[in-house]
Amino acid sequence: MGRKEREKEQLIRTLNNHLNNIHETLQVLNQTAAPSLEKVSWNDVIQMGEQVSKKATVVGMLWTGETPEAKAIEENMAEYFNMLQGFVLLSHGSTVGAGPTLSLSIHASVKQVVDSSFKLMMESITLYGSDNKDKEHLMPQYVGAVWEACSALKKTPATNITAIGRAMTQVAVSMKDVLREMKELKPSSSDQNNEASHDDSAKADSEHQEDDNSSLDELGNDLSSEEMKVAQLAIGIVSDMLVVIKELIRTITGLLKHENPDDGGKFVDTLERLLKLCQGIGVQIDELGASLYPPQELSVIKAASVKILSMTDELQKEVESFNSSSEAFIQACNGLRSSLKQMDSEVDCFNTTDLEAKLQNVAISN
Repeated sequence: MGRKEREKEQLIRTLNNHLNNIHETLQVLNQTAAPSLEKVSWNDVIQMGEQVSKKATVVGMLWTGETPEAKAIEENMAEYFNMLQGFVLLSHGSTVGAGPTLSLSIHASVKQVVDSSFKLMMESITLYGSDNKDKEHLMPQYVGAVWEACSALKKTPATNITAIGRAMTQVAVSMKDVLREMKELKPSSSDQNNEASHDDSAKADSEHQEDDNSSLDELGNDLSSEEMKVAQLAIGIVSDMLVVIKELIRTITGLLKHENPDDGGKFVDTLERLLKLCQGIGVQIDELGASLYPPQELSVIKAASVKILSMTDELQKEVESFNSSSEAFIQACNGLRSSLKQMDSEVDCFNTTDLEAKLQNVAISN
């Protein structure tokens, strides 16, 4: 075994030791820091991330000229991982008073920095002793990945309210997707009007695509008039729910001053419950949307409506516990309740009409 090979093996062993130490440190992030610890400002974490970014630049610069010595790589590696470990520990201190949602956001951002750092150092050692000079041009990409991960720290939420508000926004985004699909539902008559133009365009596709497109186009294009009424009411429910979430986010954003680390986490716990309720409603909205395609599953629609109503009542109750609930939020909840009652009435009417039709058919056949 030549000198280069022996040095490379030593570098790999050294890297593995650093990786093991960082992994052990990362385990600390799986648990929120104890409330008794002094909270670290997220700005301090961002500044530490900038130092990691600069150190990554130094790692990349080692490969801009002649191949560096193994000792230089090893020393550079030690400095880099010492700084990275300090970064991880500092970020852990920022989780003092953090709820599950904020902790998850912080952990994800920190892990991006750590993962991109691992790849950078792995590539650095892979290059050592390699005859493939072209791979050296890849180093800026790995350095750039560390820069991006460190820069993304500036976008990471620093408070529970911000983290939970963003999570609620994601729920709203998913609901908007469901709403868009609901609005694409059409009565059966529209199929006949569009049949000719659809056939012409379909011929240009491959046979496999033609089959897929045909089935997709037909899905949701043959609703009866009664089913379209239910679909329109469902659209109203989702639209009203989006207003509720918008007013909810506006309400909790205005409560930033209420986030007090000395309250034993009660305020944060309430916010987390609000988020879970929003996510639970999001699941029911998905169920509602999937049940609108013919033949409509009225029992599922009814069940989803009941659950959404129940969780909306819980939402309002939690918000009212702040003693500063928004009138606009209350109005939005009332509007949603009205839409849900309309849906229940229409589904019950649909069920009755369907039953009468079946009984009439039985009587005629007899």
